[in-house]
Amino acid sequence: MKSGFISIIGRPNVGKSTLLNAIIGEKVAIATNKPQTTRNTIRGIYTDDKNEVQMIFIDTPGIHKPRNKLGEFMTDSALGTFSEVDAILFLVDDLLEAGPGDKYIVDLLKDVKTPKFLVINKIDILGPEKYKQIFEEYQEIGIFENIFGVSAAKGTNVSDVISQTERLMPEGPMFFPADMMTDYPERFLVSEIIREKTLMYLDEEVPHGVAVAIEQYEETETIDKISAVIYCEKKSHKGIIIGKGGRKLKGIGKAARQEIEALLGCKVYLQLWVKVKENWRDSDIALSNFGYKEQR
Repeated sequence: MKSGFISIIGRPNVGKSTLLNAIIGEKVAIATNKPQTTRNTIRGIYTDDKNEVQMIFIDTPGIHKPRNKLGEFMTDSALGTFSEVDAILFLVDDLLEAGPGDKYIVDLLKDVKTPKFLVINKIDILGPEKYKQIFEEYQEIGIFENIFGVSAAKGTNVSDVISQTERLMPEGPMFFPADMMTDYPERFLVSEIIREKTLMYLDEEVPHGVAVAIEQYEETETIDKISAVIYCEKKSHKGIIIGKGGRKLKGIGKAARQEIEALLGCKVYLQLWVKVKENWRDSDIALSNFGYKEQR
């Protein structure tokens, strides 16, 4: 048996969560078009059909220059995986000159001995000439075992990433049951679904200041009863989340409930409230309460 851990890294909004979901074949990480959607390190478990290989892929928060304690936690979570895994997948979708983020990550990776793959994402959008430029630019750096072009959203060439990553895995035990796709509890997954739907309904200025806390999680034979609070940092944001006549919050609740029911395989009664907790992203206590702490 071969088994190991693989970190998926990159700057915000490059498609790391989408790639993780494509590798696992199920949605284990929320994905939106908003930068910094992923806050915790999310682990997806891939086990091949013959139970001969198990790979635990770690979707990390986008590496960026932190502006608050939440940002510091997110960046530290990503960087902390570098020396603790058997392989690193570095996702990019543009040339190095497009921004300082990718160059910063490359400079960090030059000193990391862990085997590294470069994954050029969104090839369906880039076009062949742009892809060739990115490929040659990163190939010249000379620190990557292999370079792949994929479309994580469409699943293009994802199987190549899986098969080549398998080659790097050492002999080891099966860490999780073969049918397990993530090691996170349902309560966490439910809170992430609610946060995803909230982000999808919100304008640009609100998402980074949103957190979700599960207040009640009661399982019965006929229905699961879940109560959750959506926290924001400003009173004006609370009004935006609720919407005129409560319509936006109802839309968030309906979309979240439908996906939670699909996840749990049962009927769900979902109640949502919105509360203001000012500057929670710079509060150690709030960050701890919301689950933003190292998960090793």
